[in-house]
Amino acid sequence: MVWWEAVLSPALQVLFDKLASGDILELLRRWNINDLLLEKLKIAYFTCTVVLDDAEEKQYFNPAIQTWLDMLKDAVCEAEDALDFLATEALRCKVELSPQSLSNQVRNKNFLANNFSPYDEGMNVKIEKIIEKLEFIAKQKGILGLESSGKGIHGMMHRTPTTPLVVESCIYGRENEKEDIINLLLADDGTNNQGFSVIPIVGMGGIGKTTLAQIVYNDKRIDEAFDVKAWACVSDDFNSINITKALLESSTAKPCDTMNLELLQRGLKQTLNKKRFLIVLDDVWNENFENWNELSISFMDGDPRSRIIVTSRNEGVLRVMKALPAYRLKELSDTQCWLLFQDHTLENEDSEKYLSLRQIGREIVKKCQGLPLAVKMLGGLLASKLDAVYWNQVLNSNLWDLPQKKNSILPSLRLSYHHLPPNLKRCFAYCSIFPKGYEFERKNLVLLWMAEGFVQPGAKISMEEVGDEYFSELLSRSFFQESALNRSRYVMHDLINDLAGSVSRISCVRQEENWQREHLEWSEKVHHFSYISQQI
Repeated sequence: MVWWEAVLSPALQVLFDKLASGDILELLRRWNINDLLLEKLKIAYFTCTVVLDDAEEKQYFNPAIQTWLDMLKDAVCEAEDALDFLATEALRCKVELSPQSLSNQVRNKNFLANNFSPYDEGMNVKIEKIIEKLEFIAKQKGILGLESSGKGIHGMMHRTPTTPLVVESCIYGRENEKEDIINLLLADDGTNNQGFSVIPIVGMGGIGKTTLAQIVYNDKRIDEAFDVKAWACVSDDFNSINITKALLESSTAKPCDTMNLELLQRGLKQTLNKKRFLIVLDDVWNENFENWNELSISFMDGDPRSRIIVTSRNEGVLRVMKALPAYRLKELSDTQCWLLFQDHTLENEDSEKYLSLRQIGREIVKKCQGLPLAVKMLGGLLASKLDAVYWNQVLNSNLWDLPQKKNSILPSLRLSYHHLPPNLKRCFAYCSIFPKGYEFERKNLVLLWMAEGFVQPGAKISMEEVGDEYFSELLSRSFFQESALNRSRYVMHDLINDLAGSVSRISCVRQEENWQREHLEWSEKVHHFSYISQQI
């Protein structure tokens, strides 16, 4: 499954940098470690990684590419281990060679000669083998049709744009949330200085942000209060021309045939001028102030009571919009999820005949942990096969192992992962060592990341502060959430935990209570292991 970005270790670049420093490079030369060999290793590594964006997209449709990624991960891990060993040994020798440790320079030279074991003398050979493996892997990229297109990583993850149309009779729950948002929209405060207020709805993928925006948008009170309404699905490709065009067409209910940004901006600006408008920008990922500034030019001359609803998985996008405090959407209750599930499966079926299915279905609903997209996906999957044996198979299977063509939750959650920068991807993948429902402390997790080499200090910022920023970023993107029982601790939603397991693959292994002997064969591939027992 998706895990390749965990291969791209920021620590690997740090190790290259460490080994390139003057003192350490001199020690490596005395050990007969060829510095040109290290440069060759670096080139071989980056030759492979330039096509990773393309490989990451295509691996779901081509098992050979997934195997290629497995091979690359193993080779990169070997390279990281080798470089880490060299950097550690060089640092140790540098410390022990200091004037405080040794009495004279002659003794220093003898120390260098005697302080490298015969095993270590084969390091050149070991690095050469890693380079050979990486070069072989690089040659396969052409055969597999992998290329560095520079088009981003979401070409194969195209999603149908959302619209404001919705069948409200199929929506369960969200009555309170709907009233909260409508109250924010109708509040008569014209005190903002940008001509409108931004109301953000934030939450993890599949939790129902778009649905909430839809039912609010279509409420009669909104029609009565606002002069103009417009909807645009922004998605991960923030294109000012397309978004402005979508808003203009939505607000006028007329097609627009120009792609000239100036004409589109003038047209939208004229439509909104002195009007109290409601705009919905659905599924926003952009964190670039210039992009937002370019888009918002057309909004400036409206009635100050105008509102813009923004739905996003990432609170970071709100910083550039001068938004109101985020409205964080919570999971549905078990009762609401069950009603939604029935609507997709057993609503019109005889209750006595399918009593056993209802019992299994309630357990399946609990597995979704309040995520409506997962409930609908599983309901649709099971509706076509009302068989207790099949339903039990689904209940006892991992959601990530279900048929991908019918599994809408997978691409939704994967997209959140793909948008993480490489350093955060590795930190998140590591969290698969935690069991579902495990409550962890912020500081402890940061220390674990530091111990694994996932966090590097900045020029004027400590390693702990960098790690804390990583944690805050994952929290703002809904990968972590506060524990309902202890607000000083954090948890991952069960499906987010499954995502972490899928991206880490066999590099992280977690055992709970009963150790399965067959996992021993993974020992060479495993880099992180956790064992959870109630008896310890």
